[in-house]
Amino acid sequence: MITSSLHNRIAGSLLLAGMGDALGAPTEQWSMAEILAAHGGLVTGFVTPTADTFAGANAGKRAEVTDDASQMYYLARALVRGGGRLDAAGWVACLLDWADTSPKAGFMGPSTVGIVAALRAGTDPALVGVIGQSRRKMTTIGTTNGAAMRVAPAGLVHPGDLDAACAQALVTCLPSHDTDVAIAAACAIAAGTARALVTDDIADVIIACIEGGRQGATLAARHARVGPGPRFQARLDLALEIAARATDDLTFLEALDAQVGASVLAAESVPAAIAILAHAKGDPLRTIALSATIGNDTDSIATMAGALAGALCGASALPAGLTAEFRAVNAVDYDLDALAAELAAIAQRRLAA
Repeated sequence: MITSSLHNRIAGSLLLAGMGDALGAPTEQWSMAEILAAHGGLVTGFVTPTADTFAGANAGKRAEVTDDASQMYYLARALVRGGGRLDAAGWVACLLDWADTSPKAGFMGPSTVGIVAALRAGTDPALVGVIGQSRRKMTTIGTTNGAAMRVAPAGLVHPGDLDAACAQALVTCLPSHDTDVAIAAACAIAAGTARALVTDDIADVIIACIEGGRQGATLAARHARVGPGPRFQARLDLALEIAARATDDLTFLEALDAQVGASVLAAESVPAAIAILAHAKGDPLRTIALSATIGNDTDSIATMAGALAGALCGASALPAGLTAEFRAVNAVDYDLDALAAELAAIAQRRLAA
């Protein structure tokens, strides 16, 4: 039972993130043209993933979450066990628990898979992806969106507190996503989620995402590595400019995909998710429908955008039919009602302190 506005918003974030993940799973790696042809427009309903998607190849079911939201839920559980705080050792234990027990761990992202293997073997995760005998790493290692797609609970336990949300997000970025672009992206989602719990204005959420990205870049300069490649903030600025001048959904998605991108890279998919949230004005169904239709890494984009929109609008504003179907499919593995209540208790104590 939803007992407060804060509880409602946290439940909304958990639910809509998972619903977005499940909505985007059957279109992952497809092009937007293929998606529009198959669905006759935006993706607005759950379908069974086909064999040419990661979810379908992993026996994914209609309306079922993938590795994206499942990592988010494991992080939320770990934060509850820690009373709202998770240190480096606690995060590593959480990541390995997910890798060992989640049925969705078979399709880890490219940054996470090598780190998990190193942690299991007891070798130095800092050596994953190094080039030769140097400490330089391949640019694809640690620059993907795995940290951002799971990070929303770092904001859910810190309502309105962007600094604390970003500090907790940093912990969950290391050691798998130890780059400025991944940390900035994760902090943008964590900060936006934290702000969404305490405002009714979508503009406030977007501003918080921008500030979180800036804080993340600063934290990364002190605690991680700055590699070559596009900067998160520059891509986010461009994505939001595209959203601001968009006149219709399809033209917006086409421009966003062409100019920013929607791949697994944090510099593409995370700005895309935030821009979709802005274009949809936080509307829950439009947010995840647009995310599932843009193509490429649709499930991750819809997970992140869904977490933000759900925190802004709350569980009571979610589409009833989709929500009921999602709950029925995922209830065996994830008690989201209990998890939302436990997170809300932590968040409420912090607001009252």
